[in-house]
Amino acid sequence: MGVSMQDITLAFTGASGAPYGWRLLELLLVQGVRVHLLISSAARVVFATEHNIKLAGAPDKCTEQLQTQFNCAPGQLTVYGKDDWFSPVASGSAAPKQMVICPCSTGTVSAIACGASDNLIERAADVVIKEGGKLILVPRESPLSAIHLENLLKLARLGVTIMPAAPGFYHQPKQISDLVDFMVARILDQLGLQQQLTARWGYGGERDNNDSTAGERE
Repeated sequence: MGVSMQDITLAFTGASGAPYGWRLLELLLVQGVRVHLLISSAARVVFATEHNIKLAGAPDKCTEQLQTQFNCAPGQLTVYGKDDWFSPVASGSAAPKQMVICPCSTGTVSAIACGASDNLIERAADVVIKEGGKLILVPRESPLSAIHLENLLKLARLGVTIMPAAPGFYHQPKQISDLVDFMVARILDQLGLQQQLTARWGYGGERDNNDSTAGERE
């Protein structure tokens, strides 16, 4: 595996969608990305409920747990506590320029939109925005209230990429993992990373622009 010097901050919060975050973490590590991982207390509950994964509460124990799970290189993955204000992700001069919150709760969206910075996830997102980096949010909520939509619109206007966990079906998924990979593939595209999880539109058997039925999707 070639080692990349690319650093990315990844955060798990309490929205439904743990499989998306887990798969994204796996593929970032496979590509040699150095991952700075932030996990909220609610996210630990969600991961245990949806993915049968009990993440250790102590950051050092969780780092060790995940390093063993993914067999990644030493120093490639670090988990930080919610109040670790001396971590690189809390500083504009040291934080990675790319951050993904997947899954992203609407509570986290709200806190970021108002610049709360009450915990490390919120502060890290605030840093990426103020430093002109790329912040990707993967919210999973339905229905969305006017409050949710207003917060998402505010962040979108600031340059934040909003990617709702809404997988497509044109690749004819056969199992849940296909739906997960659809979303993760789109996230990797946004990060500028290579991926071959799903065929792109017009390739691999999907309808192309010459298909006489293509207009029906509108």
